[in-house]
Amino acid sequence: MVNNMENYLKTLITQRKAGINAGIPSFCCANHFVIESILDNAKEEDDYIIIEATSNQVNQNGGYTKMQPIDFYNYVYEIANKIGFDNKKIILGGDHLGPLPWCELPAEEAMANAEILVSLFVEAGYTKIHLDTSMRLGDDDPNQMLDNETIAQRGARLYKACEQAYARRIQKYPESVHPVYVIGSEVPIPGGGISLEKMVITSPEDFNKTIYAYKKVFKEQKLDDAWDNIIAVVVQPGVEFGNEGIHRYNRNDAKSLCHALRKYPDLVFEGHSTDYQLPESLREMVEDGIAILKVGPALTFALREALFQLAMMEKELINNDEQSRFIECLEDEMTKNPKYWQKYYGGSELEMHLGRKYGFSDRSRYYMTLPVVDASIRKLLSNLENVNIPLGMLKQYMPLQYVQVRDGIINLTPRDLIKSAVGKIVDDYNYAVRRTYIR
Repeated sequence: MVNNMENYLKTLITQRKAGINAGIPSFCCANHFVIESILDNAKEEDDYIIIEATSNQVNQNGGYTKMQPIDFYNYVYEIANKIGFDNKKIILGGDHLGPLPWCELPAEEAMANAEILVSLFVEAGYTKIHLDTSMRLGDDDPNQMLDNETIAQRGARLYKACEQAYARRIQKYPESVHPVYVIGSEVPIPGGGISLEKMVITSPEDFNKTIYAYKKVFKEQKLDDAWDNIIAVVVQPGVEFGNEGIHRYNRNDAKSLCHALRKYPDLVFEGHSTDYQLPESLREMVEDGIAILKVGPALTFALREALFQLAMMEKELINNDEQSRFIECLEDEMTKNPKYWQKYYGGSELEMHLGRKYGFSDRSRYYMTLPVVDASIRKLLSNLENVNIPLGMLKQYMPLQYVQVRDGIINLTPRDLIKSAVGKIVDDYNYAVRRTYIR
């Protein structure tokens, strides 16, 4: 049994040292349908669950969700309370916490903002913190990659800010769990979706250099005990996705990297952009030491896919003038404001159109909370809640959910259909981290 003051994620290390291939998924998403689906699934399995927010989603300026860390904290817990999930089993995380949102500013100004950012996350009660200082800042040499020592120096600065914030938090909440930290600079861009040709597996040498740089800096700053709280290093083990392709995990290609981890029994790897991997590949990753599996766009892709399927059924069941026109509404909003997708989708008008609708990077997730899109979703759900969806039609558009309805596993309601669609992604991660899980 985990002590109230002990971070559950430390048991991951203890189990792996005992020879158990323990792992945990980390769900990085701010969509309320997705979060509710994740928690519903975890409720059935009586699991701990990690839900993360990135520094672009949530920060002191609101991010694109318009939420500060405490707002996102309350938002997740409100969803948990609504469905009766045990909130003691929620682990909130902050991803890519560092100067990323301010990387165009001079280093000192960007890092001062980053200190505020990480402090707000820790003071709000987040207990998994990814310290990411891998990016060049405004006055760094644009022609040179950041050296490991600069990355570590900046990481140590943020670590101290986090520890000071935790000291303030326990004055108010003495039972607060101490945060654990993830370091590392071999990170795909937040949200994934790079050119697959640019993906390079982290070399054992680069991994060791990262560890060495942090050890050196922590020792110089008398922070040796930091290693009691650092549980993982982000690496690139050979998993990535582009808008139209997926680089599948190949354990032979990652063999030398994973072998290098054996020198550090108190650490695991954290893999980012594990979206769209096969369940068997995810399980192999956990076996190989990539014990924290980050996933985000695949979850909202599944949501968007389900909403499109529901919209297609709506077109056959609802009069034209009463339809939500969700698919058209989403496309209209994305074309009006290309800010969140124009760097990701190129080519002809048709190629950009298809990217907006079906690209694996799922940039549509940035538009789901817009008032007009949200209203369209609510109208779609309301329309379908008030009609009978024929089973044959459900089989045509949502064959996996048809089987679940047929077998009495879920109800034939639009919200249950959405939860099932997202839950299929969650099931892949359950399979990866739990040896006894049956898909």
